[in-house]
Amino acid sequence: MNRLLAPLTAATVCLLGLANTWGETPSSKPAVTPTPQQREWAEQELGVIIHFDMPTYVPGYNWRQFGTHPAPSVFNPTHLDTDQWLKAARDMGAKYAVLVAKHCSGFSLWPTKAHEYSVKNSPWKNGKGDIVADFVQSCRKMGIKPGIYASTAANGYCYVDNPGKVQPGAKITQQDYNKIVETQLTELWSNYGKLFEVWFDGGVLPISEGGANVSALLKKYQPDAIAFQGPEDHPNLIRWVGNEEGFAPDPCWGTANATTKADGTIKIEGMGGSATGSIWCPGEADLTLRRNSSFQGGWFWTKGQDNTLFSVDDMMHKYICSVGRNTNMLVGIVIDDRGLVPDADVRRLKEFGDRLRQDFANPIVTTQGKGNNLELVNPDNRSVRYIVLRERIANGECVLGYKVEWDTGKGWETVFEGQVIGNKRIIQADGAIPKKVRLTVTDFRGTPDIREFSLY
Repeated sequence: MNRLLAPLTAATVCLLGLANTWGETPSSKPAVTPTPQQREWAEQELGVIIHFDMPTYVPGYNWRQFGTHPAPSVFNPTHLDTDQWLKAARDMGAKYAVLVAKHCSGFSLWPTKAHEYSVKNSPWKNGKGDIVADFVQSCRKMGIKPGIYASTAANGYCYVDNPGKVQPGAKITQQDYNKIVETQLTELWSNYGKLFEVWFDGGVLPISEGGANVSALLKKYQPDAIAFQGPEDHPNLIRWVGNEEGFAPDPCWGTANATTKADGTIKIEGMGGSATGSIWCPGEADLTLRRNSSFQGGWFWTKGQDNTLFSVDDMMHKYICSVGRNTNMLVGIVIDDRGLVPDADVRRLKEFGDRLRQDFANPIVTTQGKGNNLELVNPDNRSVRYIVLRERIANGECVLGYKVEWDTGKGWETVFEGQVIGNKRIIQADGAIPKKVRLTVTDFRGTPDIREFSLY
């Protein structure tokens, strides 16, 4: 996220909708299953990612113009309140939060020992503050699972560009930078307790290509953390969906043949995974709460842009196209120069959360069960806005094809056909009044196990 456009290379994309292995069909392969940590992650559905860095104070700053990074003295959030951040997230319904502890500028929101470019040399709290510590404490207080983003792929202060390589003109070597990475990740992963998710924007440069030994650190300090675009040998991976607009591909499988390494600056098609994927690596759909109209793509606060907030209807559409397409939804929250979520954003987050709670609080009717056919009778002929399907993913994605039909008094008619259900599928019914609705699984492996079939 938040970078200038970078060239699309083979290394940028390593996850595509891959074809089936020769001689195999999805139904002939056993289902790949998620780890307990991945199942827990899927249950959360909604998260936030919080950006606060030098562009908040110097809007025109371009981290790729190496040597022009703003001085730490400009970073002075006089009213910073991480409780306010996490309350806003909780009001939306977020179950986890990821703090961007070090973005592409290289400025670190904790007093790192790796170098001097951090809050320890800023006026905020006279250099004695630690935003990461405050954030994690607020997460615990608000009942939200904490996560940390620390890009290893880019660092303007160190003259490092994607995919994590030191550029000409730097005063450090690649080995020096690797030491910085290892020091900072050790600090972040060992000083703040258990983390729910760690974020690698742009992926991780492998050791074989000169990168730091990130995998060993992750295994040592945060083995249970979910890793967005993390080291490929980590058991709890998730992947990008190909855009920063909150729209998952359709279909979007929980399985894939590799994770992703994209930096988010170029929209990429074909990121829906594969029904025959060899690993469980579900998608996370990240998006901004503000339209991508600013230099930093809407991820950072810019004065005078309160009018760029997406409407509640916009956010509901993105929810249907992310959570409702078998991914989690990760909403970008900006922090303003006071150190607070802007008032307009606080209101919009709560309005969106209220709408979600209103629309999905209580189903009209619901059922569950194993097998290929389930049917619901609509009591009192109530108007239906959504049809929700959920598979019991502990057994993997066994449903490979299905159709939903309803009878509005004119006989059965097909209203939707799909491939993957996964953790959740939401089908918009637009206020129809069906007498009955039925689900028929048309292609499968193992035994389809439908956790939820509901009308809302």
